[in-house]
Order: sequence, then structure tokens, then C-alpha cells
Amino acid sequence: MHLQFVGCGDAFGTGGRFNTCFHLVGREVNALIDCGATSLVGLNKLAINRNDISTIFISHFHADHIGGLPFLLLEANYILKRTRGLTVAGPPGLKSRYGEIMETAFPGTKTLQLSFPLTLRELEIGKRNEVGGVRVTAFHVVHDDRAGPCLGLRFEAEGKIIAYSGDTQWTDSLIEVGRNADLFICEAYTRDKPIHTHMALSALEKHLDRIKPKRLVLTHMSNDMLARRAELPFDTAEDGMTVEL
Repeated sequence: MHLQFVGCGDAFGTGGRFNTCFHLVGREVNALIDCGATSLVGLNKLAINRNDISTIFISHFHADHIGGLPFLLLEANYILKRTRGLTVAGPPGLKSRYGEIMETAFPGTKTLQLSFPLTLRELEIGKRNEVGGVRVTAFHVVHDDRAGPCLGLRFEAEGKIIAYSGDTQWTDSLIEVGRNADLFICEAYTRDKPIHTHMALSALEKHLDRIKPKRLVLTHMSNDMLARRAELPFDTAEDGMTVEL
């Protein structure tokens, strides 16, 4: 199994990076984790077959994490002629938000009958959810609940644990999200400066001895972090980077 960073940037494309989108592939798993506005461009650039993707997991409803969904669905319908079912799983409220997201991006698509079955699955927070061959546990994190509830996600698949912080300032929920994970992908928007609703790496570092991830990869970095990558003792994500699990 492997995870590829289709996009690892922040909302503003800082450093020329695409918005958040990770591609998780295993023997039975083929899923996206978040689908930011630039995701279809990134998927095309990496020549990833979108028809093979069975599930899209969404952490919250900001456009740099879900804004690519209308483009992906319409490409599947009109260009790829998809017939295989697709599941989109995300926070409570996904079913009501779906129409708004589609209609804002492409007026008239709110009630479009797609060429393939689309299932919208709202994740139960704090419980293991079985979705697309993956066990996923959603944790409430601290970002901006006007776009949520915002979630950190812990995936169990094919004997591995992949954890993702989502966008969040430090919260003790992240200890359970990332505990002993084979891969913990965590936002690190700044090095030291506290930013309300976003993570400073210095805040995360204070708790790593409790999280104990086997591998930590930092993502969603501002210019402050990108300028200081060479001095960091942790891996930092790059668009196109692949992590073998």
C-alpha cells in the first residue's frame, strides 16, 4: 500500500503547491483523502486513473479540501463515462452541503442525474466507520466549524494505520488520531507562531512523545514553514511525493 500527495498546499497555493488531496492505494483500497479545488489538475498531472477511485474522504467543507469535488464528478460523468459507484464520506452535514457545493461551482448541477451511483456517507464522530474497505474513525478537531464539524481522520486498512490531522490548532484529539500510526500526516502551518485554527509545529512537538507515530509527514505549510524546511527534523510533504506503507 502507498499514499501519494496529489496536493499538500494551503488554501492559497503557497509555494506553488496544489490544495490538499492524498491518494491511498492498496490491494483493495483506492481512495482520496480530501479533494481540494486543484485536485483534478493534480490527478491528471500524475496520470492517476480517476475511475479506479472508489471513495473520497472529506475532512471539512473549506474549498481547499472539497472544492475539487464538482470538477471530479462532472469529469467522471461527461468525459470518463464512469459507471462504477463512488462513495463520498465526510462530516455530518455532507448530504445537505452537497447540493450547495455543486450548485455554487456549476449552476444547474444540484439535481444532475449522474451516469454512476453516488453515495454520500456522513461519518459518525468518535466511532469506527466501515467505508470502502477502510475502517475510519473521525475525531472533532479545532478549526472552523462553520465549515464542519471539522475532522481529523484515522484510517485502518490492510494492516496499516494512516492518520490525518485535517486543519486544526493543537487539540488533545490528535493524540488519538495519530497514536502509533504507521503514517501521521499533520498540518504544520507555522514553525512557532500561534495561529488561531491552525497548527504551529512547536505545539505539535510538545506532544509527539504521547502520539509516537512511526512516521510523521508535515503538510499544509505557509511560507514561514517552507522557508525553514531544511532545519526541520521531520519529513515535509511535496506534491507528487509517495510514501510506501
